[in-house]
Amino acid sequence: MQRFGFCVLSLLLVSLGACAINDQRKPGGDGSDKENPIVVMETSMGTIKMELFAKKAPISVENFLKYVDNKHYDDTIFHRVIPGFMVQGGGFEPGMREKRDKFPPIKNEAYNGLTNDQGTLAMARTNVADSATSQFFVNVVDNGFLNRAEAKDGVGYAVFGKVIDGMKVVDKIRYVRTAAQDVPVEDVIIKSIRRVE
Repeated sequence: MQRFGFCVLSLLLVSLGACAINDQRKPGGDGSDKENPIVVMETSMGTIKMELFAKKAPISVENFLKYVDNKHYDDTIFHRVIPGFMVQGGGFEPGMREKRDKFPPIKNEAYNGLTNDQGTLAMARTNVADSATSQFFVNVVDNGFLNRAEAKDGVGYAVFGKVIDGMKVVDKIRYVRTAAQDVPVEDVIIKSIRRVE
């Protein structure tokens, strides 16, 4: 009888463990959802895998994926790197040659409840709220002042995804040597960004 009870208890614990593992990508306050698109960014410093919050930031995710599918990001660079803030890319080629946008600017989705926490992916923009196109950044620290609630302009910066694997690579990028205007001395190249099917 004791052996049967032990077996039942063991099976129950294994089941609970499996449930916990499966729950890691369920919907949550951070936008995670098991149906969210996943993309892989190959860089000259390593691989970064990102989950895109399609339900919380549909406009930003659709826009980003259009650039991904058009291979816009291939052979672009991280052109702005600030170790206590963020790393930004998607708009320039090596030599700081600007890469022309392919699609019109999108509506800012900073109202979506997602916050600019460490490891999140957000749309870069100008001082105009609805000006985001291809450029994005990864927050390397918690940047609460970019959130709508705390933003000086009352708008904020729209979070649309997060790094789910490869933060060590992001950290390598954030500490590269930079020159004027926070441009890396040696190009940090985004070789490609592709959807994971």
